[in-house]
Amino acid sequence: MATDRFRQLGFLFKDVSRRYTRRFEERAQRLALTLPQCRALIHLQSNEGVSQKRLAELADVDPMTLVRILDRMEADGWVQRRFDPADRRAHALWLTAAAAPVLEQIWQLIAETRAEMLHGLSSEERAQLVALLERVHANLTALPSLPPEQISAPDGGRRSTRSK
Repeated sequence: MATDRFRQLGFLFKDVSRRYTRRFEERAQRLALTLPQCRALIHLQSNEGVSQKRLAELADVDPMTLVRILDRMEADGWVQRRFDPADRRAHALWLTAAAAPVLEQIWQLIAETRAEMLHGLSSEERAQLVALLERVHANLTALPSLPPEQISAPDGGRRSTRSK
């Protein structure tokens, strides 16, 4: 029985992430914000002066999508684009004072969603969960990329339906 639980671990990770994300997105609708917008603001808060390209990587947002997000945030007065002194073709991104209350609201939504997700867990269990997930994350981060021959299936990814 325990083996079956481990076989489903990847699905459990994905489902927990999906449900947490959906719940957060429902809350973010109160602010008329999308998850990519929230991610961009949160990552920019701890990485001011970053380039648009780097922010797209950090926020896991398509660069073209991020441009539209930043256009809106700049129009709302939350973000300022400045030319990067090291590369005049690039923009460095900075938050404005007007972004502070929005970020405060986003952090509140995160706290509410997290509290729901962790309901019923003691503070020790919460700390243990985070510590274990950090270790799993470190393991995955340390893995090298697979060589191409281990990524592609020998039949081009198609499964044969014929019997041999």
